[in-house]
Amino acid sequence: MNPDLDALKPYPFEKLAALKTGVTPPAGLDHVPLTIGEPQHAPFAAALDTLQAHLHDMARYPATAGILELRSAIAEWATRRFSLAAGLDPNTQVLPVNGTREAIFAFVQAALDRTRPARVAMPNPFYQIYEGATLLAGGLPLYLDCRAGTGFRPDVDAVPASTWRDVQIVFLCSPGNPTGAVTPLVEFQKLIRLADEHDFIIASDECYSELYLDEGAPPPGLLEACATLGRHDYRRCLAFHSLSKRSNLPGLRSGFVAGDADLIAPFKRYRTYHGCAMSLPLQHASITAWNDEAHVRANRDAYRQKFAAVTEILAPVMGFPAPEAGFYLWPAVPGGDDAAFTQALYAEEHVSVLPGSYMGRPAPDEPGRSATGGDNPGAGRVRLALVAELDATVEAARRIRRFIERSASC
Repeated sequence: MNPDLDALKPYPFEKLAALKTGVTPPAGLDHVPLTIGEPQHAPFAAALDTLQAHLHDMARYPATAGILELRSAIAEWATRRFSLAAGLDPNTQVLPVNGTREAIFAFVQAALDRTRPARVAMPNPFYQIYEGATLLAGGLPLYLDCRAGTGFRPDVDAVPASTWRDVQIVFLCSPGNPTGAVTPLVEFQKLIRLADEHDFIIASDECYSELYLDEGAPPPGLLEACATLGRHDYRRCLAFHSLSKRSNLPGLRSGFVAGDADLIAPFKRYRTYHGCAMSLPLQHASITAWNDEAHVRANRDAYRQKFAAVTEILAPVMGFPAPEAGFYLWPAVPGGDDAAFTQALYAEEHVSVLPGSYMGRPAPDEPGRSATGGDNPGAGRVRLALVAELDATVEAARRIRRFIERSASC
């Protein structure tokens, strides 16, 4: 077996299951999980109708590049959404993929040059796939801490040229998981200039981009930043998007990669051998989803309602950054021990949350790390995924507050 498999860290949910082993929650309380970022709102019905109507296409092999109608729908959506004056060429700058998770992992395997130093920069805390893909590709992660002092965004200014020299890929996640922080256009632009200076690829994970709280302020994206710089070839830049959160279709496993045609072409060649083409019924369902915005606006409205209700309940007892987008809260826990808080909350209130330290990494001091050194930037916080329906989410928030207030009185 590949010895690099031994370098993989336990997945956060494996660690959470171990933490809860042997703990018996109150039998009289239904379990409310706020752990996995799996949307529980109803999936976009019209997409499912289209899927059903095209089931007969299961009799055909799909092409790696996807059908032109899907690539065109994606290009048109991205052009509208991110004000891309030059648009996207559906034949060379767009590639349908089976969700962002699969595409992110595969892209690192295809892009990393193992014949020279291969560092991959990523926000810390982070989505586990960035790290796992890096390790299995023979690379070395460079963790860029996301702390309150930098608005929970990576401080790229703290990374010296001597470190950038070995970086081949930089992952961004905006809106951020788990923090909800949004990368401003000026920070995208700054990173693009650094990519030109140090010759690395920017991979922007934007799967939460359509879940934002201010309807008048959609989060900017990497391709949008390219357009503002007149960089219409999107050189060194790729954006990853998905229907999972936007349209409540995580099981569809449908997304896309868009940007630099010189990166898309070899990635498509890699995927042809990888054998991961999206089935035709799923492609047709995806076209329906990308072509409709009404259901996405309704989805945002539902999340806004939950954020407002949960914030009112929890703000008096927990401190957290005001989320700009996504569906997570990132509160600090009383006492600072996120694992102990998680375990006790489950034991007493039958509510599951994810310890923030499970999503971050401590590391020795190195350029680009914060002044606090090697401590875990996720420690002392928990991630709350507000994905359940309103009543269940509100009930969970009330139980968390009750738990905190009861603990404080002891």
